[in-house]
Parts: sequence; structure tokens; C-alpha cells
Amino acid sequence: MSTFAPAEDVSFLADHAGIIISWNPACAALFRCAAGDAIGQPAASLLAGANWLALESAGRGHTELPTNAGPRPASIVVAPQVGLDGAPCIYSVSVTLSEIGISEGERLGATPLSAVVDLLPGTFYIMNREGRILLWNHNLERVCEMMPDEIAAANGIGMLDPNDRPNAIRQIDAMFDNNTELALEIDYVARSGRETPMLLRGARIDCNGGQYLFGMGIDISRRRERERQMVLYRRALNAASNGVIIAHDTGPDHLIEYVNPAFERITGYSAEEAVGRDPRFMAAPGLDADERSRMRQALREHRSVHVVLRNLRKNGELFWSDLHITPVYDENGKVTHFIGIIIDVTASKQRADHLEHEVNHDSLTGLANRTLLWDRLEHALHLAQRHQTLVATVLIDLDGFKAINDTFGHDAGDAVLKVVARRLQSAVRDSDTVARMSGDEFVMVLVDQPSLRFTLRMVERVRRALVMPVAFGGNEIPVGASLGVAAYPHDGATPGDLIRAADMAMYRAKQNGGGVHFYSSEMRVASEARAALADSMKNALDQNQLFLLFQPRMEARSGKVRGFEALLRWHHPEHGVMLPAAFLAEAEESGQIVEIGGWVLDQACAFARDLRGAGYAGLPVAVNVSRREYSRPDFTGGIAQRMLDHGLPPGSLEIEIPEADLIRNPGLGRDLAVQLREVGAMLSIDQFGRGISDLAFLQQLSVRQVKLSRVAVHDIADHGRGGSLAKTLIDIGHNLDITVVGEAVETEVQVDFLRSHGCDQMQGQWFSEPLSAAAARDLLAQRQHML
Repeated sequence: MSTFAPAEDVSFLADHAGIIISWNPACAALFRCAAGDAIGQPAASLLAGANWLALESAGRGHTELPTNAGPRPASIVVAPQVGLDGAPCIYSVSVTLSEIGISEGERLGATPLSAVVDLLPGTFYIMNREGRILLWNHNLERVCEMMPDEIAAANGIGMLDPNDRPNAIRQIDAMFDNNTELALEIDYVARSGRETPMLLRGARIDCNGGQYLFGMGIDISRRRERERQMVLYRRALNAASNGVIIAHDTGPDHLIEYVNPAFERITGYSAEEAVGRDPRFMAAPGLDADERSRMRQALREHRSVHVVLRNLRKNGELFWSDLHITPVYDENGKVTHFIGIIIDVTASKQRADHLEHEVNHDSLTGLANRTLLWDRLEHALHLAQRHQTLVATVLIDLDGFKAINDTFGHDAGDAVLKVVARRLQSAVRDSDTVARMSGDEFVMVLVDQPSLRFTLRMVERVRRALVMPVAFGGNEIPVGASLGVAAYPHDGATPGDLIRAADMAMYRAKQNGGGVHFYSSEMRVASEARAALADSMKNALDQNQLFLLFQPRMEARSGKVRGFEALLRWHHPEHGVMLPAAFLAEAEESGQIVEIGGWVLDQACAFARDLRGAGYAGLPVAVNVSRREYSRPDFTGGIAQRMLDHGLPPGSLEIEIPEADLIRNPGLGRDLAVQLREVGAMLSIDQFGRGISDLAFLQQLSVRQVKLSRVAVHDIADHGRGGSLAKTLIDIGHNLDITVVGEAVETEVQVDFLRSHGCDQMQGQWFSEPLSAAAARDLLAQRQHML
């Protein structure tokens, strides 16, 4: 370390062994010993026997010196002086007397600077205007990673980061020129390249005619790290997608001190508009009172809280806030602030509401669906039980809706359902419920009914509103409805009981041609009978209770048998032999018709095979099929497989379908006709002329045979009166080159009329009742013998 001591100080130099090698006048005056007498003497002899080795090791000590005024306490500082090799070679010894009457502070002030610089916590240096460092401490050597001789030869400005040098030079020049205070934050660059951030403070000191920079540096690495963390935290808050709000805990009010950009984006309020205000200024009036009360209670109790509530954006728009509030504690454990995290969940709330609506509402009409209906009905019954009131359940089924779809298309059917839904909704009160059960079936739940008479008037008003035609695609689509009504508590105590009762009443209304029908106990008996019939039908096939009869079809002119129609019968164990009209409707509704129809086709094919085996070729067997059967994708494939299994050639099987069914769904009819031709079966049109006929459509189907409707045949009265419908239909068939068959022929008058007007074939009780397979073969044998 270099020395920097005023000449008047009592100081001398000594070598490593403590032998004095220099002596200044202040020493001669204090020790009353000239330089010639002192040089070469051991320093210990002049320092009242002080231990040199101890002084050299400790660098300082105390002793008493003999003076003109007697013994005086003195402090001794020994500072090593290093050579070019960095090793101590001589020692500078400073001696300071403790004057009598001088205060302790004055004595401390007299302590040499070189004696205390190494005790300072940061770096210390004295630098002249040229940048040469004259005095420094060990901390500067450590920070710069330089040896003392390197520091002595270096320029102080050169130790700084190049980016910091221009500003440092400006401030140092200003300090020397204007005696301003030096204050810098710079980075020291060590020899290894390590940078140490330092806070430098210094001032100009004038000494012995010269000007020097006395400066100190404090390592601010920790502060810089904390600042970096704070910058990172602020950037994180600014980058956060969720709103952040920090409010002071000031009692009932919690004034905002900080909001991040996400808060500004979510709320529309800038930071300047929000800071200093209580966050309640965004609250939506009159909403979420319970949540806000819970939040205020948590703030009073200084605890965390999570709420979801609605606030207002600056533009007045309502939005949902998912808000987490957490207290912030100071170093003494006291809550000083609250931090709130705001998540805008408006979109998710809207999606949830939309999903909830989709789950509980019909997608086409927007009405309540089956799930919500049951919930509403159960709730209505619970309230009715408590308040002793009536609840009416109305089940509504549109009449002829299938015909609307088949005739005008499914888009038209959807339009009708939407119009019906609107009419139903507008006809009831807000407290009532309208639901779509399935297809064209609707349910109304009418609460707080004062009487059944009131319910009847209300339901009749609904029915009248429903039957108004619906305009679609330039057409006026007629709408009819059958309504069944059941009331709580008379007709049922549970939602299931009421729906079943209303369904029975609706079924009775439909049987009676539509309108409104209230449930009665007799309907339950009829319903139970139908249920019992459907249940016993499940065992009909397994127990071989079903059988076929075959009615011959005769040529009108010759009387020859031209084919047979298979007719189904059920030998019921309790009710005896039942005709199809008594049970096929239930089979169609339950879906059992598919299994039964498959069995009928198998038996019909077997009968046709037996006829061929008996030598009667060219006699097709006709089978009636329902829409549920022929609309299945595997229907024609099943026919082809059965004909193959029984060895039947093309033309051996006829499939009879009512004309009205084909017209309702022309596309399906055309596809079915083509597929039947491909597998070798013939399509026969049944009940020709019963309803609307489409002659162009019949030509597209390439039909070879039609059967007159029973109405047309029975219209032929005694002595030939009537019969105009039958005659017209026969003429139409012949004009289209189609064979015309008259069925259900029961009188001689009908036979003569049909034969005289060119009807090609006939069947009915007049010619033969339905026969068993054996009786049919016998009939053929008799006819063959007669012919």
C-alpha cells in the first residue's frame, strides 16, 4: 500500500528486523534524538520497549513515551511497504501522542487514514485528477482482482465497464471543477471479466495545494438482483392475461393503488381512472348480493376469499368476474393491502349457459326437452301438494304428421314443429311449461289450475290455435292435433303416472278423430288390455300361435287361380283366433312387427315352394308388409335370401304396400320398386283409390298390378247402382297397362259389375274364404280336375 501522510506527522521507516532506516524532524523533536543517532537503532529501544514483532504482526499498538512533560500515552501504527515483487520490504511507523485535555473524539480524529481504510466495508480510494489511484484498501484489490502494484500503475477510469466510462468522466470532471458530489452506479470489471455493480459516492478534497477524489464504493449486487426481480415481477404482472388489482386496507374503503394492463383491457378503465377509487365502483347494481356480502365479510376479517360475480365495464357492458382476493402482510404480520386476481369468465359462463340450454332444451324448437320436463313437472307437483292446487298435464300429438313429412318433405315438417312450438308457448303463462317429448309429441304442464273446467277452456283454446294451417314454400299445410289431459291429484300422484294418463287420453282422442279428451279410469283398463296383448304377443312366435291362411285370386273371365294372398292369424290361448286388425297395430307400435313380418315371409316362401313342388308353377304368393318393415335397409336383401333359400324363381313373391304409404314417401317408394325388381319380387299396390292417387308416380314405379280399395268394391250396390269409383279406377289401370284386381268381393252383383267393366282378377269370400296350405292345394287339384 502506498503512504500518504503529512510531513509533520511523527513517522519513520524501519526494516523487517525493526532497525530504523529513516527519521524525520517530528521524530527528532518528540524523541529528542537527532537523525544521526536514531538511524541504525532498534525501534523498540525508542518505543519504551514495545514488542516489535507484535507491532509488525498486528499493525498497531499502544505504549508510553518519555517526554519533557513526563510519560505520555501514544498509539503506534506499523504499515508495510511492498516492493516490486509484492513482498513487504520496509515499514512505515506512525506515532501519535494522546494529549492531556484532548477529547476521545479528537483523538479518534487524529487517527491516520491509512490505519482505517481496510476496516471500511466497501472499496475506498483516493484518486487524483489524472485518474491515478494514490491510496486504496484491500476491498478494491479484491473487487478488481488486481495486485497493489497493478492498481498503482492503472488508471481508475479504465477499471470501469466501457459503457459506464463516459458518464463517470463527466461526473468526475464536474466534481473537480465545481466541487459537486459524485454519485455513480457503475460496474467494476475484474481481470477475469466478472462485473460487480457498485454504488460510488465521493467528494473533492483539497490537501497541500492539490485536489483529490476521496471515494467509496458499495457492492450493490443484491440490490441489483432485487431490482431485477422487481422488474421481472412488474413485467410478469403486465404480461399476465388475468387482471391484477392491489388495494390498500383502509377500513371500509379499499382504495386501488395498482392495476395491470389486463385489468384495463377487461374493464375498459385505464389505470389513471381506477387508481385511488374503491373497486366497488364497477359493481353491477342489484346483482350478486350474497357473493358481495361474503366478500365484504372476508375483507373485514382479513382472510382470503373467492367469489364469482357480475361487474360493469366502462362501456356499461355486463361481465362475469372470477375474483380471488388475498391479504398482503408486512414484516410485522399486519395486513396492509389486498391483491385481487380477476378472471373474465363471461365467455365460459355464456358457453355453460348455452350448453345447459342445449342439455335441457330441444334443439329444433327451443322448448324444454324430456329431461327438463320431468324436473319441472316434479317441482310443480311438489308445490301443488304443499298449496293444495291442481296441475294439468296435456299430451299433444299432431295428426297426420308423417303424411306432412312424406308429402311436403322434412323441411316442411320441421317448419310445422317450430310453428306449433311457438303457438303452444304463446298460449300459456310464464309459470307453465311447454316441452317437446319426441317427434311430433308435445307436453304442457299447467300449474295452479282453479278447476278442470278452467283447464278445459284453456286446452280448447290451445287446440284451436294449433289447427290453423302453416304456410311453407307456397303451400298451406293443414295441422291437426289430438290432446290428452290428466290432472293432479285425480289422475296420478307422480310425473310418470300423469304422463301415462295423459298419453292414454290422447290415444283415445286420436281414436275418436282428434280433439281434446280427459283421462278416465276406463282408459286405464283399455291400456292395461293393450299392454297385456303386447306382452302375450312376445310369446306368440315361440309357442307357434301364429299361422297363415291363403286366399286364392281368380281370373275374372276364366275363373282360374292366378295366385294367393297370405293372411296372418293368431290363435290366442284366451281369445281364440284373432284377425290382424286386433293385434297388428300394437305389433307395429312396439316394433314386434319386424320379427312377425319375417316369419310371415318365410312361411309364404315355403308355401310357394310347396306349390311348385306339387306342379303348380306361376302362382305368386302376395304378402302385405308394413312401413316399419320395408323401410329397413336389409328388407330387400332378406327377400332375396329367402327366395334363394327356398329355390323360388323371379315372380314367385309379391309385396303388397298401400298406395297412400308409397305416395307419402316417393323417394323410398321408387328405391323400393327398383330393389324389388332386382331381387325378382313384384311390387303390388294395395288399396288403390282409397286416397289421393298420383298416376305419374305409378308409372315411375313400373307397377304391374293394383288392387282396388275395399271402399271402391263395396260401393257397388245391388242391381249395379253405384260403382263409378271402381269403373274409373279400372279404366285408369288399363290406360296405364296395369293389371287390376278387385278384392273383398262378397256379392254376385259385385262380381258381375267388375267382370263387365274389365276387371282382370278378383278375390274375396264370394270365391273362397282364406284356406290352410293343404286346403289351398286341394282347391288347385279340384280346379285342375274340373278344367
